Amino acid sequence: MIYKNFQDIKLSALGMGCMRFPLCKDGSKKIDKDATREMIDYAIRQGVNYFDTAWGYHHGTSEVVLGELLKAYPRESFYLASKFPGYDLNNMGKIKEIFEQQLERCGVEYFDFYLFHNLCELNVDAYLDPQYGIMNDMLEQKKAGRIRHIGFSTHGTLETVQRFLDAYGEHMEFCQIQLNWLDWKMQNAKAKVELLREKQIPIWVMEPVRGGKLAVLEADYEAQLKALRPEASTVEWAFRFLQSIPEVTVTLSGMSNMEQLAENIATYKEEKPLSDDEIQKLFDVARAMTAKSTLPCTACRYCTEYCPTGLDIPNLIELYNEHVYSGGGFLAPMAIGAMPEEKKPSACIGCRACEAVCPQNIKISEMMTDFVARLKK
Repeated sequence: MIYKNFQDIKLSALGMGCMRFPLCKDGSKKIDKDATREMIDYAIRQGVNYFDTAWGYHHGTSEVVLGELLKAYPRESFYLASKFPGYDLNNMGKIKEIFEQQLERCGVEYFDFYLFHNLCELNVDAYLDPQYGIMNDMLEQKKAGRIRHIGFSTHGTLETVQRFLDAYGEHMEFCQIQLNWLDWKMQNAKAKVELLREKQIPIWVMEPVRGGKLAVLEADYEAQLKALRPEASTVEWAFRFLQSIPEVTVTLSGMSNMEQLAENIATYKEEKPLSDDEIQKLFDVARAMTAKSTLPCTACRYCTEYCPTGLDIPNLIELYNEHVYSGGGFLAPMAIGAMPEEKKPSACIGCRACEAVCPQNIKISEMMTDFVARLKK
């Protein structure tokens, strides 16, 4: 197992994400404890020492099952991470009681790593609001030794991350972002990496294979990669890309069976970062994959100069592309939901002034109409 230095400890470069544990085959959607126990035991024996769970994973049972199964191992032999569930605004103001319940669920006296969960446009105001005291409470728990390291996870925009760091950056020891070779551009992950590098904040990776979408590629794309590394699977390519980014410390994988676990652990027995040419090949494949269903906006912003309602059209197109390519999901609805009504795609009046100056000849008004329809679904 590859290990990365983080302050005064060594973390396994591959961490076990506990959002996709194997389920019982009776259709109950309950975690299969026996299968999960076998996976955790194998992971620990192979050197994995980082386990990432959260309040809402598996409908609130991930923390419970993980805590129960980790009792078989000395507490100092693993690092446990959980998160404050601020993705639900109803939880604001409840950090004390939720934190106590999380410790109880996991059966531990402290969390090695504790995160603000899913910083985004919908909750950044609440996370920063002193009336809830979330940051202060975390710092108090850290002083008491019940939290060892504080960080945050985010699917938010670069601007939201910047705003959060402007307020709390001095306390943030790590940041967990969605990072993979497709989202390097699709979700502007490159800019987030650059920001975190500037702030000297180590990166934790989530969705390294984009929920499995990068595990199986079309035959032509896979052949292009095989021509460069015949022995490497498409999953291995995804992890080798992340090994090529120096700021990445821990890569979390939500493995749901032994086959996935064994394959990923084998990949992390050694580092084989990609060459510049290999990385460029991934970006070429990413461009070809997304070109089939996304709009070719270059963010030149000519359109915004002519929009009578002042819409941030490039940002809306970026969200639209993500929503269409992913076949839905929560990212676009989350971001749009945080916007004032006059800035949402529904505020487009269809005047087509933007289209008259678009170098890419994008039918922006049609995109806005389609976006509204998709969001309603």
